[in-house]
Amino acid sequence: MSAVVAEVPVQFVLPEGRREQNKLAKRLRRQVGQAIMDYNMIRDGDKVMVALSGGKDSYTMLDMLVQLQAKAPVKFELVAVNLDQKQPDFPEHVLPDYLRAVGVPFHIIEQDTYSVVKRVIPEGKTMCSLCSRLRRGALYTYAAENGFTKIALGHHKDDIVATFFLNLFHGGKLSAMPPKLQSDDGRNVVIRPLAYCRERDIAEYARLKEFPIIPCNLCGSQEQLQRKQVRRMMETWEKEHPARIEQVFAALTNVAPSQLADPRLFDFAGLGGDVGTAIDWLMPESGTAAS
Repeated sequence: MSAVVAEVPVQFVLPEGRREQNKLAKRLRRQVGQAIMDYNMIRDGDKVMVALSGGKDSYTMLDMLVQLQAKAPVKFELVAVNLDQKQPDFPEHVLPDYLRAVGVPFHIIEQDTYSVVKRVIPEGKTMCSLCSRLRRGALYTYAAENGFTKIALGHHKDDIVATFFLNLFHGGKLSAMPPKLQSDDGRNVVIRPLAYCRERDIAEYARLKEFPIIPCNLCGSQEQLQRKQVRRMMETWEKEHPARIEQVFAALTNVAPSQLADPRLFDFAGLGGDVGTAIDWLMPESGTAAS
């Protein structure tokens, strides 16, 4: 009598790297979807410009939006837009080749902002401010002229916290990068779908996906930038107090105006009595007789 061999169903086991990538993609999708929902970033019928620089953040943002678009409860259009700033040795073929391969519509804006920055900013001085203003102006203008309802930028949670400290230490104000805002001229709405995502997760996802990263050669060597100093401070915190950056970001979403000191934000004058005409408590200037 022959032995009976039980049939064991064959289970397909994903390679370790693929499992890690899927797990990370799921977390990033959840965070991006939550940010979009919390701030009502994308609505039915939106035409979204995805600003693609060629860095890890913008690649990841585009990848997440494409994945969410396939299963989103609303219909929206995605168009990747890159600004070719005419930097020397810029690999012009990389982004078009990638975008054609993944099937994402795209447009390349050609504008020589590189020469402008190099001409205006003295050698060794910070170029990022002028460069970003010129880049933002070009993208905003193109968006307004071509019917885009949203502009998606690839700033993440670490960027938002770093900007908060830059403004605190060097600008004397409490402000950061909002997940959603309207441009000063009122023509564009900017969204930051990666607002809840950590840079370390984005960097790892970009590595696993092997995105064709294009480094910025214009200001990448300026190590003494204030932002880099703040980022080094945050990296130290990450090692010594891993939850601190998360706590700072949580504070940005939990503001108590009455516990600060801005009389434009909270009616301190009206506390403790009827609101009346403010009394001038300023002392007379030196050399002026008191009335």
